[in-house]
Amino acid sequence: MEGRCTCGAVRYELRRPPLFVHACHCTWCQRETGSAFVLNALVESSEVALLQGTPEVVDTPSASGAGQRISRCPGCRTALWSNYGANKADVIRFVRVGTLEQPGAVPPDVQIFTSSKVPWLPLPEGARVFEAFYDRNQEWPAESLARRRACLDAAKRG
Repeated sequence: MEGRCTCGAVRYELRRPPLFVHACHCTWCQRETGSAFVLNALVESSEVALLQGTPEVVDTPSASGAGQRISRCPGCRTALWSNYGANKADVIRFVRVGTLEQPGAVPPDVQIFTSSKVPWLPLPEGARVFEAFYDRNQEWPAESLARRRACLDAAKRG
């Protein structure tokens, strides 16, 4: 799966399918994206290959207080992915699904922080909906949990 910024200066490739995909409806994501929600595909940083260009990392506040690092195209300023809180060390990237060449191929696994969802946006029937966050061990597939563990273990070993 390939993705890019709006101007095309930064291009990347996901070498593996996402671990999990969030549609986040928190007010922070609404403000940062200028939209009703953000769609983030969680992928091991080692599986996001830059094909062209170099994103600029911008430190940004977050609701948790731990902050996030948003990787943006230095030209058009498109947000390509983020690293949140303890993950700011760039272990797992929250790739903006809208920057993929085929964003429709990456539907959300869960709808999170729906307690602050805009009231006029209906959620799909049968969607896995959470008013806040969720229990990763209960919601993620076993394969994704194993990939996450391997990724975090590798990062600890340095």
